Amino acid sequence: MTINAQTFRLDGRLALVTGSSAGIGLALARGLAQAGASVVLNGRGAGKLGETAAALAAEGHTVHARAFDVTDRAAVDANIAAIEARIGPIEILINNAGIQRRAPFHEFAAADWAELMRTNLDSVFHVGQAVAKHMVARQRGRIINVCSVQSELGRPGIAPYTASKGAVKMLTKGMAIDLGPHGINVNGLGPGYFKTELNQKLVDDPAFSGWLINRTPSRRWGDVEDLAGAAVFLASDASRFVNGHILYVDGGVTATL
Repeated sequence: MTINAQTFRLDGRLALVTGSSAGIGLALARGLAQAGASVVLNGRGAGKLGETAAALAAEGHTVHARAFDVTDRAAVDANIAAIEARIGPIEILINNAGIQRRAPFHEFAAADWAELMRTNLDSVFHVGQAVAKHMVARQRGRIINVCSVQSELGRPGIAPYTASKGAVKMLTKGMAIDLGPHGINVNGLGPGYFKTELNQKLVDDPAFSGWLINRTPSRRWGDVEDLAGAAVFLASDASRFVNGHILYVDGGVTATL
């Protein structure tokens, strides 16, 4: 294979990005679109999703929007089937939908545990399986599961989140093992600490922000745009022999104590 700019292009490919109406999901969808992919945005709120789709379309990208709950298996199956029938074959899937809930382990509510696991872990299984069945039939595809530095490291007050992201890491490896023989590459993308709407309170907290910047070799918070290149790499032909790998984009946080 000759390496050139075209190796990283995604022209003619359709990508579904879950949880992509804002934040990291939107940045990933925009990055894939900038590399030439047509993108299907997903979220639960049709209004916000439509606004995001319109904004990307105004930038010159080919964008579709599908509002459905990725924790609802019936909704997942119906919408994946509709995308395949009406828009085209999904060649790239990014499982990004996720939530965070914070509390000390001994005070963590059982309902919050269940909601977090449904959103962060079950959705990866449901959407991944529904899409993989079509990819297996075609003997090709790319699946990228969004993990986290918490797939490797813990922090106070987020034990269930850490458990969910550790499980996504291992599910990614298991998916790669089962789907690899069918021409499907499954990898994980592990963001560090990024400036998003969900993290704004932490960004605005001088004590936490100071600790994080000093803890990070790159000495800054991540900007969501920093994730796009890694996603394009994992979605493109440049990563054709990368399978079952977790690519951490964290400024070096996982490299240091």
